[in-house]
Amino acid sequence: MSQTNTPVYIPGSCNLGKEETKRRQLVAILGLVLSLSTFIGLVGSDATASARWGMFIPLMVFSIGFIQSRRKFCLAYGFMGTFNLGKLGDLSRVQNPEDRKADRKTALSILLQAAGLALSITLALVLLPL
Repeated sequence: MSQTNTPVYIPGSCNLGKEETKRRQLVAILGLVLSLSTFIGLVGSDATASARWGMFIPLMVFSIGFIQSRRKFCLAYGFMGTFNLGKLGDLSRVQNPEDRKADRKTALSILLQAAGLALSITLALVLLPL
């Protein structure tokens, strides 16, 4: 991001503008709400602790949205070789092959971080003695 707080495409580092970042924050909140409601439902119905492994998917939604919004980088855009710093849906193509490679590397990193976070939280919930 520049000093004027205007987003700038930085290969492997920033491919989202303010509106897109807000969208990722909304995804994180939705994933958190889904995760909490699923957990409350499982605990309230006396489901076995192993049923809590089903929490992984909503926690993955939360994790992906959270990490993308914090890093201002969309993993899907990174894999597709695109970026959006303007209005929602106004995608631009990354022209430089080296920049696309850096974006793919960051996208994979975000995917692995999100999976690790979701798995860690899921494991903690499975092991809770409730």
